[in-house]
Amino acid sequence: MGPIKGFKRRKKTADKKVVEHNVLPSTLGSQPQPLDWWDEFSNRISVCIRALSACDVTLFTGSNKACRYAGTVELFELICWGPLSQSKSSQSFESVFRISRKTFNYICSLVKDDLMARKSSYTDINGKPLSLNDQVAVALRRLSSGESLSIIGDTFGMNQSTVSQITWRFVESMEERGLHHLSWPSTEEEMEQMKSKFEKIRGLPNCCGAIDITHVVMTLPTMDPSNHVWFDQEKNYSMVLQAVVDPEMRFRDVIVGWPGSLSDAVVLQSSGLFRLSEEGKRLNGKKLNISEGTEIREYIIGDAGFPLLPWLFTPYQGKGLSDLQIKFNKRHAATRMVAEMALARLKEMWRIIHGVMWMPDRNRLPRIILVCCLLHNILIDLEDDVLDDMSLSHQHDIDYRRQNCESFDQSASITRDKLSLYLTGKLPP
Repeated sequence: MGPIKGFKRRKKTADKKVVEHNVLPSTLGSQPQPLDWWDEFSNRISVCIRALSACDVTLFTGSNKACRYAGTVELFELICWGPLSQSKSSQSFESVFRISRKTFNYICSLVKDDLMARKSSYTDINGKPLSLNDQVAVALRRLSSGESLSIIGDTFGMNQSTVSQITWRFVESMEERGLHHLSWPSTEEEMEQMKSKFEKIRGLPNCCGAIDITHVVMTLPTMDPSNHVWFDQEKNYSMVLQAVVDPEMRFRDVIVGWPGSLSDAVVLQSSGLFRLSEEGKRLNGKKLNISEGTEIREYIIGDAGFPLLPWLFTPYQGKGLSDLQIKFNKRHAATRMVAEMALARLKEMWRIIHGVMWMPDRNRLPRIILVCCLLHNILIDLEDDVLDDMSLSHQHDIDYRRQNCESFDQSASITRDKLSLYLTGKLPP
């Protein structure tokens, strides 16, 4: 499948209005309310996991708690010994799904029409129809935990084929309903705000984004010669995700689906971002006048794996760099880190693309990755409190060495030199 790009999103205020119409039942009035969905759902999970544990003679060994389904250990402890057995707080919900109830309700509102088009389509092992919340919970658990279909099915009391079908329908729906959460700034005001936030990091003016690439590693049959294209420089089979990120770690442009054997530079040059920027249809806003006769157009920044271009500034390379060049590189690296942290958080939050995927459908995988990017942005757009508790890391491609691209545009090299002088106050007026 070809690379996938993001589309425009609606204003954040509109998104918040949708959330306000999907508040928890307990907030709608003082009249008696039915059992909350989460209470009933967590009880159902508890029954399933206790049934699984009863079948495993190795469950108890002294004071140790073990489970033959390694992926259910977290849920087992939460439900049987942890907060789920003692509390009905939102913290319990967030421990399982890693998002707030507010965000969960909003996601349900996005996919409701698609998932409930056939209300009796999906049932649990007892034949009970699965509600909208049930289906979204299954899909989110699959994407956020990365657990196998069989583990999710056993844990939630349904066939693994049901888990697979629900997850895919959720992905298809989110592709269409959630795409407005991933877009390039559509107004000059929005772009100026983004530039201002980037400049506050380490002083880079007129910067409009940070670009980086990460690999989603796969296990593929080695005997199939058609799989060789996915074999990357680190001797893994992988699929590439390229992303441009804003100062708040929100994805603004993504392309996914290219094989890992391609270099970062080739992936960039194959993207719509490259074509639009080269044609002057993107990064074509206000220029920065830094001295007489010297203007800097809007640009993004990337590491040494990308070519140096008039609209893409990379760090200085080589040995024996001047103090001026070293200072520029430090500013550049500190600003670029938002892209590294965004990709690290993406993989940590949506673990289905973390680690090594076992023989994935390579036609569907790009769409799953895209939906994970949409969910990543939704948490930011809705200011989900769960993000406050997540540690920040920039290790998203562990064991992957940085690539080096020697290609550069001569005019971009001159402009970067002048920008370096401007940042230190040494550029003549």
